[in-house]
Amino acid sequence: MIEKKYPTPHIDASPDDFAGTVLMPGDPLRSRMIAEKFLTDARLINNVRGVQGYTGKYLGVPVTVMAHGMGMPSVGIYSYELFNIFGVERIIRIGSCGSFGKAKLMDVIMAQGACTNSAYGDQFCLPGAFAPICDFEMLSIAVEEGKKLGASVRVGNILSSDHFYGDDPTAPERWAKMGVLGTEMESAALYMNAARAGKRALAMFTVSDYVIGDKTDSLTAEERQNNLTDMISIALNTALELERRYGRK
Repeated sequence: MIEKKYPTPHIDASPDDFAGTVLMPGDPLRSRMIAEKFLTDARLINNVRGVQGYTGKYLGVPVTVMAHGMGMPSVGIYSYELFNIFGVERIIRIGSCGSFGKAKLMDVIMAQGACTNSAYGDQFCLPGAFAPICDFEMLSIAVEEGKKLGASVRVGNILSSDHFYGDDPTAPERWAKMGVLGTEMESAALYMNAARAGKRALAMFTVSDYVIGDKTDSLTAEERQNNLTDMISIALNTALELERRYGRK
């Protein structure tokens, strides 16, 4: 049994501060931007280490947006605490990713599964390799919301990598041969934590650059922070539908 002590070293809040569904960008500034631009009555509920979290209302329904930082250790901490200590039921990761060629700049990739080169799953002591996947209902809702917006959406496998600067230049081509659409650095850990906690998660990304192909064609840091409207709208509308169906326990 997990002892539910809060606040934690990472989140200075109480369970009542959170909606049932939390949107999680990596960047704290993107968290603030979403709260200011898309939510009403948003209030800051966490700012420990500058990891900003806000709860407000989207079309009258409570939604929380809180950053998770970079890398699987970081998202592992925040998603673990949200699921197991603060009673959050669902997390939607919203981020950027590098394409392995098939997905184009500004496409929205929804991660049905998350391959990984990380040892994050070793802690569960499983007698084999665990395949981290998203929640199917969340994915289905998100795909429909993408269609309503007319967004360019791709569904498939992504790579959650521990390496931003990898030493093997041939690795991306080998992942691409297996149909993997692109790479980011967090979702496998999020999916594993959701599975272990009996909770639900989905990750989606806007393609910000090419790992294979034209590596000069990419979004700027400011564009990644501020101009991912299709993905953010899909995530918010998905959260809206989930909150209407389930709310918080």
